[in-house]
Amino acid sequence: MKNHPGAGLLAALGIFALALAADAAEKPEKLVGLYSAQVMSQSMPWIAQEAGLFQKNNLDFQLVYISSSPMATAAIVGGDVEVILTGGVGIVRAFVQGNTDLAFIAGVKNVMTQSLVAGPAIKRPEDLKGKKIGVSRIGGNTHYFTIQVARRHGLEPGRDFTFIQTGGDPEAMAALITGNIDAAALTPPSDAMALAQGQHYLVYGPDLKIPYAATAFVAKRSTMDKRPQAMRSFARAMAEAAKILHTDREFVYKILGKKLRVTDRKILDAAYNAEIKALEPRLAIRAEAITAMIEDVSQTDARAKKVKAQELVDARYLDEMEKTGFFDQLWKK
Repeated sequence: MKNHPGAGLLAALGIFALALAADAAEKPEKLVGLYSAQVMSQSMPWIAQEAGLFQKNNLDFQLVYISSSPMATAAIVGGDVEVILTGGVGIVRAFVQGNTDLAFIAGVKNVMTQSLVAGPAIKRPEDLKGKKIGVSRIGGNTHYFTIQVARRHGLEPGRDFTFIQTGGDPEAMAALITGNIDAAALTPPSDAMALAQGQHYLVYGPDLKIPYAATAFVAKRSTMDKRPQAMRSFARAMAEAAKILHTDREFVYKILGKKLRVTDRKILDAAYNAEIKALEPRLAIRAEAITAMIEDVSQTDARAKKVKAQELVDARYLDEMEKTGFFDQLWKK
């Protein structure tokens, strides 16, 4: 039986098509992410990069830094990034204003762990009258925390003290130590670094256990629908990074030392021991943390009163990792 004249060409084309398909399957998916604070609770993308977790999950991941929740929110709303790690209040405000495509997809920290730190001259919160308090950004986590603490002591911003925007935790710590501000809202490890240079806790925040989605992963529902595999891979990489964060202290210290330029073992121990208790091993999103932010936003935007916490959550990847046994297998290792 004679071969058809075009059989060889068809076979070659078939092999070429298979090769292209195989190459496409192996080619890592590109994804752009953003983190908004140089703190331990936002270290999981750093951990994933150093541990090779993005490559393991077939991701070509680009990580960028933009300070504060409002600016991070603007970046994802504008389509500049596809996933962000940030404090949640900016997301709640945007959702209330009509950006309902946004969703919390995983949680890292559902309570506030900032502290108010000051120099020796300020003994108690009431001494802050007429003083300058450093926060990263107006509208961000440190700003919200300071307002909550101040009101517990009968103080109101503007009337009793002035906020100074520093841009980030390291900058706030530096301003405090040099005397350019009188107190600062700091997150681990910046608080421990300030204490090592003669400052003291005016209010130790972790003891207050203020509910708040202080650190969470956020994406658009439309992105998850269009790019399910890339987003699924990212979620798995973060779950693996969370496991490392909770179980491999030495590796975490190496990362924090590199990224935050902290090498003092006592400072690292103090920061890690305080912060790790508040971090979610399986990236849980707590409804009460989101509800607290909704209530805060409702003070200035009545539309927030109609919003429920569950409307802001899309836990498809967390649910999948639970149902498939991914989390169980991960934590058995």
